[in-house]
Amino acid sequence: MAAVVPAPPSSSSKTESYVDTKRRDDVRQANILAARAVADAVRTSLGPRGMDKMICSPSGDVIITNDGATILSRMSLLQPAAKMLAELSHSQDAAAGDGTTSVVVLAGSLLRRSLSLLSAGIHPTIVSDSLHKLSLKALEILQSMAIPVELSDRESLVKSAATSLNSKVVSQYSSLLAPLAVDAVLTVVDPANPSLVDLRDVKIVKKLGGTVDDTELVRGLVFDKKVSHAAGGPTRVENAKIAVIQFQISPPKTDIEQSIVVSDYTQMDRILREERNYILGMVKKIKATGCNVLLIQKSILRDAVTDLSLHYLAKAKILVVKDVERDEIEFITKTLNCLPIANIEHFREEKLGFADCVEEVSVGEGKIVKITGIKDMGRTMTVLVRGSNQLVIDEAERSLHDALCVVRCLVNKRFLIAGGGAPEIEMSRQLGAWAKELKGMESYCVKEFAEALEVIPYTLAENAGLNPISIVTELRNRHAQGEINTGINVRKGQITNILEENVIQPLLVTTSAVTLSTECVRMILKIDDIVTVR
Repeated sequence: MAAVVPAPPSSSSKTESYVDTKRRDDVRQANILAARAVADAVRTSLGPRGMDKMICSPSGDVIITNDGATILSRMSLLQPAAKMLAELSHSQDAAAGDGTTSVVVLAGSLLRRSLSLLSAGIHPTIVSDSLHKLSLKALEILQSMAIPVELSDRESLVKSAATSLNSKVVSQYSSLLAPLAVDAVLTVVDPANPSLVDLRDVKIVKKLGGTVDDTELVRGLVFDKKVSHAAGGPTRVENAKIAVIQFQISPPKTDIEQSIVVSDYTQMDRILREERNYILGMVKKIKATGCNVLLIQKSILRDAVTDLSLHYLAKAKILVVKDVERDEIEFITKTLNCLPIANIEHFREEKLGFADCVEEVSVGEGKIVKITGIKDMGRTMTVLVRGSNQLVIDEAERSLHDALCVVRCLVNKRFLIAGGGAPEIEMSRQLGAWAKELKGMESYCVKEFAEALEVIPYTLAENAGLNPISIVTELRNRHAQGEINTGINVRKGQITNILEENVIQPLLVTTSAVTLSTECVRMILKIDDIVTVR
């Protein structure tokens, strides 16, 4: 749209200047439409009755999920504004862990209303400022609806974790996974910093075979690998003294690339004898400390262990787990309350960890190594996830991560709020009333954005196969009568008191979604041109 703007009055010029605003409008519209297209793509995945997406990568990998962050991270997006919505979902995942689909759907709805406001001739800065004021007011409304919760109230924590699992592919297992997530997080909470939870202290190990019902919580360590059987070593050790080593029990290599030609048999025999003595000396030092379980870090320099060293370790009755990943060492040492050993000369008993039992266990078609009964165990927890195929296991892991994040949210900010679209409708109703108190363009903008918040209950009803217009209208009426905890019960297909149905979520999930979505929309609104640098 081109506009003719009168020039400021001056004595020298009485003409009008021509300012072309068409390009700015086109860029803004293109950005909004691209971002809305992304929001529309994940909209059908919202809620307990949301659909799943099958994501196929060029390499042939397949993922089946309805987790917003996972779907958007796999999409190949070229338009910068569309990428912003994918990053918005990641931000929500990092901040709250749940609500990754909701935040994108909400941003899409706000952008849709923004476009209609812009086309009505309202300046983008006014729209952006109104949106900022709306987000601050919305947070006040959410805080007034929130219910305080204590960590000792395990039942409320389980209900909240179950609500996040109800929208997942593995929702039928929520009664098992929700208590499991609560127990895992409460175990790793540090009493010195009760408001901080590091989810890296909860390790998820996936093993094919069985069903999700077989998923279990292990107070100890689990390795998805077998004990080294090369020389018939032990597969079960009680009263274990465990060493985590970062050096190689194999013959040393020269620092330079070279070849040695040995033509004399006596010289060859001498080389082999030296190798045997070198390895035997290392094994004797290890055995002298009383160590009977070795966890050996994978080496990139040379073989961490050889057949000969495994033979001597088996003779010494030492159980060996090799090829431990480098990034697992920190978790292992924290759990065992021991120190990693980088050199054979530093191998001492005080650096060992102690456990009641280390054993190899058959699980499904494979085997795992379990370490249980750890003395002075660190604040960590291991979850062994099982499933009938890899797709189910992967989705169970993603769902469990969301449930863990929900419990972490409640540890960080100990307030609960009703789910089922109740907070969004209440925000929409109260913000609509607040808009009438405002004046000028702000009032008009806030009213539009207040209506945009209804997209969440509307989509929940639509995805559940209900009549969204009649459901949202009735929901609005019930909230107007003061029933602030009424929401959409998609299982019964009607509106009920959602707190009594145990559909609850952390306050942090909703506040984070509102804050992040408004921030993203404001940024998109303020862009008026795209400059490509070559």
